[in-house]
Amino acid sequence: MGLFITFEGIEGCGKTTQARLLNDHLNAKGVETILIREPGGTALGEKIRGILLTAEGDATTPVAELFLYEACRAQLVNTVIRPALAKGLTVICDRFTDSTTAYQGYARGLDLASIASANAIATGGLRPDITILMDCAPAMGLGRAIKRMEQAGDEREDRFEREAAAFHEKVRAGYLSIARAEPGRVKLVDAGREIPLIHKDICDIINEIIL
Repeated sequence: MGLFITFEGIEGCGKTTQARLLNDHLNAKGVETILIREPGGTALGEKIRGILLTAEGDATTPVAELFLYEACRAQLVNTVIRPALAKGLTVICDRFTDSTTAYQGYARGLDLASIASANAIATGGLRPDITILMDCAPAMGLGRAIKRMEQAGDEREDRFEREAAAFHEKVRAGYLSIARAEPGRVKLVDAGREIPLIHKDICDIINEIIL
């Protein structure tokens, strides 16, 4: 079985950039990888992503939002992640179940036990081997996210960026709670620094496991 690595964090924390950098680093070392994202990663998932992350999903209730994410996840796990792991590939996933716990649980206020059950059903019990939690202040993250969208001319996938500051504080608090509960799996990384410094720390963590 291959290694399953996930990246987590608030909006604009830099996890997508760091996931790509880690993917390139491992490839250069001869490690076969697959880089995927949530929501998305499959034809079905990308269609649902278009609802979840844009204004089209503004009227979605928290429970409906939860099950849309779980539908994406179930498809991704069964058609992409498990087959890749079975082939011995290292899977790097930009967001996974911890995002649901932090966003729909801690921030939206849904019952955490119910979310854990939904996550377990969607994944068939699959859990990451290691999770890189990119931590930074919400003000910093949102500033980065908005700047990125402006530069890319992408104003569509901004549904969560438009949430109130208190929402993002709750998301961060949720992530930190997860990290405290599972220090063996979740590795906290200071995402408020320069990209190369963050990348080095992440490589050090993963190299100890793989190389």
